[in-house]
Amino acid sequence: MVKLAPSILAADFSRLGELVRLVENAGADRVHIDVMDGHFVPNLSMGSVVVKGLRPVTRLPLEVHLMVQDPAKFLDGFLDAGADTIIFHVEAVPQPSQLIERIKSAGKKVGLAFNPDVPTGRIRPYLAAIDVALCMTVFPGFGGQRFLPGSLERIAELRAAIAAENPACELEIDGGVDLTTAGPALAAGADVLVAGTAVFGHAEGPVVAVRHFLALPTS
Repeated sequence: MVKLAPSILAADFSRLGELVRLVENAGADRVHIDVMDGHFVPNLSMGSVVVKGLRPVTRLPLEVHLMVQDPAKFLDGFLDAGADTIIFHVEAVPQPSQLIERIKSAGKKVGLAFNPDVPTGRIRPYLAAIDVALCMTVFPGFGGQRFLPGSLERIAELRAAIAAENPACELEIDGGVDLTTAGPALAAGADVLVAGTAVFGHAEGPVVAVRHFLALPTS
């Protein structure tokens, strides 16, 4: 079954609560919250106040993707606000194990993300300890980018590594995911699709978009 994580980066923030309820009722698996600090990526986005505001609005897990230089500095704020999963970038932390354990000790799920120019083998040593491996299929910082060539091979490599190290770890992809690119990504081994513009910018609305994604074959 397809797991869809709508990214609220592409949502109309004046209707955020309403839109999250719509995608929840349509069958989305979780809500993806992109956090950017203007340093690790060339853009700024939302903080823990958004998680705090969404927590009473939805029963869906809130997945926070920290695209920041110093994820440890932001961690407590998001945990206190009600985040269920924290994903940080392997490039941002010289030794990720300590931060992985800190998140797990708080009773939360933890994920590691990596950019398109980082070899998939970089996160292999940590796969046994994490819940989500997030393969970026664009360079992060802005929504609406195109799915990068070569991403399918990277997804397949990561799928093989997960199968060997920790089959329970989810393989999530983020960037340029739409109804055209999602099918091949699922066939290559993706479990979870992060989609922003393709959900909240869909001509027929997010409910129709979610249903189209969920109808995609998984193999």
